[in-house]
Amino acid sequence: MKLSEVKHVLNTLEKIAFKLPNGDLVANHFHVTEVGKVTKHFIDCGGTVRQEEVVNFQLWNADDYDHRLHPEKLLHIIELSEKTLNIGDLEVEVEYQAETIGKFGMDFDGTNFLLTSKQTDCLAKDKCGIPDEKPKLKMMDIQSNNSCAPGSGCC
Repeated sequence: MKLSEVKHVLNTLEKIAFKLPNGDLVANHFHVTEVGKVTKHFIDCGGTVRQEEVVNFQLWNADDYDHRLHPEKLLHIIELSEKTLNIGDLEVEVEYQAETIGKFGMDFDGTNFLLTSKQTDCLAKDKCGIPDEKPKLKMMDIQSNNSCAPGSGCC
């Protein structure tokens, strides 16, 4: 989810809620302790130099049960961060404390911001000799093929 989409959604909400990938909601007394621009400059395993930038929100549960972050307050924090840190319309990544700090993508389901699971990946599969994913065959297609010649895909 891009920052512009987050801002648009915040303008329509009366309250902010974040839902974890397991379906649990982040406690409603959370704080957004950071909004920032994170730049990652790296070399992948194939030797290609890469750079990625994301907007980072850090969520934190405090023992402060009397306060709740309202959409207009978060919108103000985002706008201040954009101006001060020169943040563009980047993808948003969320840090949230689990057993360790977890990094999540972000989406919206019409009611809640969804913290989506992120996965690692090899960015240089072609250079590392990692084969492309095998095509999935449908049994119906295999049965309609009357030939069981080598390489026909029936066995």
